[in-house]
Amino acid sequence: MNIALYQLADQYLQILEKTDEAENDDAFNLMLDSLSSDIKEKATNVAMYIRNLEASAESIKQAESEMAARRKALEFKSTRIKQYLLENMNRTGMTKIECPYFAISVRDNPESLVVDIGAQIPDEYYKQPPPPEKVLDKVLLKKDMKEGLIVEGCRLERKQRVDIK
Repeated sequence: MNIALYQLADQYLQILEKTDEAENDDAFNLMLDSLSSDIKEKATNVAMYIRNLEASAESIKQAESEMAARRKALEFKSTRIKQYLLENMNRTGMTKIECPYFAISVRDNPESLVVDIGAQIPDEYYKQPPPPEKVLDKVLLKKDMKEGLIVEGCRLERKQRVDIK
């Protein structure tokens, strides 16, 4: 029978409530020790499972990083080889090559604007970005609240975490 950790904790707390009734009872103490041991074993297993999940997530993160690097390298190589093909088709004057798999053709891109350094461009051609949004300085607010500042809707809160080392 596989009992969940929360069920073991519930049983443990129920037995602890009866502490006054059976404080010196050996069977009571034995049952409490047994449940305590079961809780420790279950908690250890849960912690091992957490470590396994974290290791799997880290492996996936590493694989994603490696795959992104490979993708970028392939994209860069593809761009370089496209440029190589374009240059050699232009050198030979060939603008179209057909084969059973695809057709290769040299096309003109739409015009693009090139702005030289130091160009004198009138202000009407500049877009004005919206002003930046306010960003809450949580570190400063927390520091001031620790020193006694009261801000409606804000509070300092201490939570707990589980460390597995």
